[in-house]
Amino acid sequence: MPTERFQFTGEGGHQLAAALELPDGEPAAFALFAHCFTCGKDTLAAKRISVALAAKGIAVLRFDFTGLGSSEGDFANSTFSSNVADLVRAADHLRSTRKAPSILIGHSLGGAAILAAASKVPEAKAVVTIAAPSDPTHVTGLFREHVDAIRAQGEVEVSLAGRPFRIKREFLEDIAEHELMKDVTGLHKALLVMHSPLDDTVGIDNATKLFVAAKHPKSFVSLDHADHLLTRPADALYAADVIAAWASRYIDAAKPAKAMDLTEAPRKVVVQETRKSKFNQIISIGPHRLVADEPVAAGGEDAGPGPYDFLIAGLGACTSMTMRLYADRKSLPLDRVTVTLKHSKIYARDCAECETREGMLDQIERDIAMDGALDAEQRKKLMEIADKCPVHRTLTSEIRIVTKAMD
Repeated sequence: MPTERFQFTGEGGHQLAAALELPDGEPAAFALFAHCFTCGKDTLAAKRISVALAAKGIAVLRFDFTGLGSSEGDFANSTFSSNVADLVRAADHLRSTRKAPSILIGHSLGGAAILAAASKVPEAKAVVTIAAPSDPTHVTGLFREHVDAIRAQGEVEVSLAGRPFRIKREFLEDIAEHELMKDVTGLHKALLVMHSPLDDTVGIDNATKLFVAAKHPKSFVSLDHADHLLTRPADALYAADVIAAWASRYIDAAKPAKAMDLTEAPRKVVVQETRKSKFNQIISIGPHRLVADEPVAAGGEDAGPGPYDFLIAGLGACTSMTMRLYADRKSLPLDRVTVTLKHSKIYARDCAECETREGMLDQIERDIAMDGALDAEQRKKLMEIADKCPVHRTLTSEIRIVTKAMD
């Protein structure tokens, strides 16, 4: 997936460095991401969430606030208000060059800034906070032992995450003036609050205050076991999965898909390494984007299903679809089908009906549950139909795979 890097002019006239993660096809929506205090657009959480959302068709713009990363300006001259203003400028840039963001996402203090900026981005329909404080002044706790000196001297250098930053009195005065709860109660947009109960930087009570203050529609998702910065890849990818699914209710719906035409040529499936980890792959199937990986035990990061997971998932989906088509055509009282599958290797000698007698064989166990007032004969017939699904037939027939190198 392409990453477009550029600069735009911030509120203070400085050039701010930005990165726009784009999906391979036409974006379903655009999102704006605000990173945490003293962080940058390329922090692990910001980048992983943005890339994962792009894989799901959502373009994401993230940028370095004034004086951070590759952006111009002096961090000491920035304030919470200037960060909010720069977010509005970023939304303006998207509006003029692509399309205004319909999703706003903020991590930590960036979440507070997104809430404060939301009313100034009228096209935004969905707002997401990740580990956000309910009061921007919470950030002063990171350098509480210097607050009195900053007020007295006007400017003091403090160490944050092992790096030196100069904090001015104006920063303290500005952040104290913001009444974030007013922004939350007057949001008038869908809100998703995401927070880890184990967050020891911004406590879970902050999420409670934000959620209680907000009006519906609002949602809360616990990022269980995650730390404040979402340093584990699985936590960032989980957050992206939830955001994409939740936001789909509020962004413009995609055009309805055409009815399946079995005479049409099959869509190409393109699998490409992301190079984010040893086994991580992005799978493109028409407008759909999926992630494949291997479990941690196999040397991967478990960022997505493995190859055999996809294989048996295809069989499971085909089985359920085939049974549904038959049940509907015959007006059978089938309420729901659940197919549970497992792939394993077995010794050939343990398979009495198999022609192969030596070595190992692949075995797929498929358990089918059928809900509904079906009698024994109907259940028997549906089980017979399950074995007639096209993928089942493919897997049990002779398969020819033609492999060639591309220029």
